[in-house]
Amino acid sequence: MEDSLKKRYFFKLSTNLVGFAISLVTQAIIPRGLGPKAYGDFNFLTNFFMQVVAFLDMGTSLCFYTKLAQRPREATLISFYFYFFILISLNIGIFLLVAQTSEKSNLLWPNQTLFYISCAAVWGILTWFIDILGKMADAYGITVSTEMVRMTQKVIGLPVLIMLFFLGKLSLTNFFFYHYGIMFFLIVAFIWVMNNKGYSLTQHWRLPAVQVKAYVKEFFTYSHPLFSFALIAMVAGIFDRWLLQIFCGSVEQGFFGLSMQIGALCFLFTSAMAPLLTREFAIAHDKGDLNHMVHLFQRYLPLLYSIAAYFSCFIAVQAKKVVFLMGGRNFAGAVAAVAILAFYPIHQTYGQLTGAFFYATGKTALYRNVGIIFLILGLPMTYFLIAPGAKMGLDAGAMGLSIKMVLIQVVAVNVLLYFSTRYLGLSFWRYLRHQLGCVASLLITAWLVMVGVDHIPGVQDNVVPSFLIAGLIYSVLVLALCYVQPMIFGMKREDVNSLLQLALARLR
Repeated sequence: MEDSLKKRYFFKLSTNLVGFAISLVTQAIIPRGLGPKAYGDFNFLTNFFMQVVAFLDMGTSLCFYTKLAQRPREATLISFYFYFFILISLNIGIFLLVAQTSEKSNLLWPNQTLFYISCAAVWGILTWFIDILGKMADAYGITVSTEMVRMTQKVIGLPVLIMLFFLGKLSLTNFFFYHYGIMFFLIVAFIWVMNNKGYSLTQHWRLPAVQVKAYVKEFFTYSHPLFSFALIAMVAGIFDRWLLQIFCGSVEQGFFGLSMQIGALCFLFTSAMAPLLTREFAIAHDKGDLNHMVHLFQRYLPLLYSIAAYFSCFIAVQAKKVVFLMGGRNFAGAVAAVAILAFYPIHQTYGQLTGAFFYATGKTALYRNVGIIFLILGLPMTYFLIAPGAKMGLDAGAMGLSIKMVLIQVVAVNVLLYFSTRYLGLSFWRYLRHQLGCVASLLITAWLVMVGVDHIPGVQDNVVPSFLIAGLIYSVLVLALCYVQPMIFGMKREDVNSLLQLALARLR
């Protein structure tokens, strides 16, 4: 039997909570151990191959996830997609071989060695494979077991990383091999869990030509509208980081990488729901149950947006302390980028959840068109914000790229939100008012707390105590605000009362 949506979300959220706690430690170790330059090189190279993989995927993994959720016992579907994965992986290897033998390799990867370029390519392929296995587990409804595996992996990986750091062995080479180790553990464990649950991955490897053609047609129909979007997304994603590398170097790349990692911590609590909602949307759409889709949309989007905003607004206000805690004094130049990019996860939440709606309902052409427009608009913005003054730019480095990403994200996501609410017969303006009211309330609360705590004698000069005290007071005030004005957090009065009664019952 598959797990319920609440149970699956609880375990995904639990894994993310453990991941959050572990990430706080690892993010305080990795930038310090590698330093801004090596940390920047890692982020630049891995981003490059993640963009390449995303392009070659072209939405097929989401098509695979959606179809598998609807037809979970169709073993031939798994075999077909694994063959596709192997084919794409071989193409990446050929591309890497050709690029490395070309004199233009330094143009693609400025000031990077061939060894680290190859390491990043392997990292990208393994990351994609793990994502596919995770989607399979979610499609089967066995999220609980696989999330426990993820939790185990994080717990095992942490002491290894700490040991490397304190032994002075946390080099870029060892960091890549550390990732390979924990990735292989996750792959083997995922396959073992699915086999134990009765979902064998070794059935029906021999597919007749007629069936292959049928699958190719099905995947092509679903994914071909995304080809142009995937191509432009890859170009834009590589272009952003490439320009930053060319004009500003690996150190600014490291500042931006740290900002992205800190932003990702804010996203941990809401990203757990995106694949689960995709599955629920897909099943409801397949049944023609529009009312259930409306219920899911109204119930989860504003609430998850508010959760992301709770973390992001506090991080934005406390950016200077966060950078010191996560990166140390060598990353002081990242403060502005961290403060700006802290807002990225807020609308990234809406982006993933509305994206789940578009993918589940097969409206990929509209999703593509909106995405392409904003990706193209973002290219000149990147150049203008990053390029030096002598080349008609603002020379804003990591801060400039952060500004561009947040602005484009906010506008693009709201355009997608407009089309999705119109399809479901909901009010777009209601959701827009919620966005503005929620962020404004949390920002003001976070700022007032920071000002108040920083004026407490004996606390203002101590980063850790002041940060923790501010976080505690901020959380209490946000809970009080949620009780007084639940609409700010996308909740109803009865939701708050139910949660309060549950908490009191547990305390008794």
